[in-house]
Amino acid sequence: MATYSELMAQAQSLMAQAEQARKDELSNVIADIKAKMKQYGITVADLGGGASVGRKAGKSKSVAAPKYRGPNGELWAGGPGRKPQWVRDALAAGKDLDSYKI
Repeated sequence: MATYSELMAQAQSLMAQAEQARKDELSNVIADIKAKMKQYGITVADLGGGASVGRKAGKSKSVAAPKYRGPNGELWAGGPGRKPQWVRDALAAGKDLDSYKI
């Protein structure tokens, strides 16, 4: 019976072979796709231009610099929209946001 280290070496060897086979097959598939695109005059834009069909773009994160630091180190830029929970809690407790300014 094989030892653990021998089996691990065999597994690593098989994984390397599988990865090489995947790369070989992938290059053949890509070449076939490119040939068919050329044959039929298909462009990347015809295929959707890389955009996901039927999906909306995700919301981007704010790029504004933070203006306030919460009691646990949370950061907030103070922009429009819903206030973070720690801000709502501080305001409900009667605290002034100026005390949290950075």
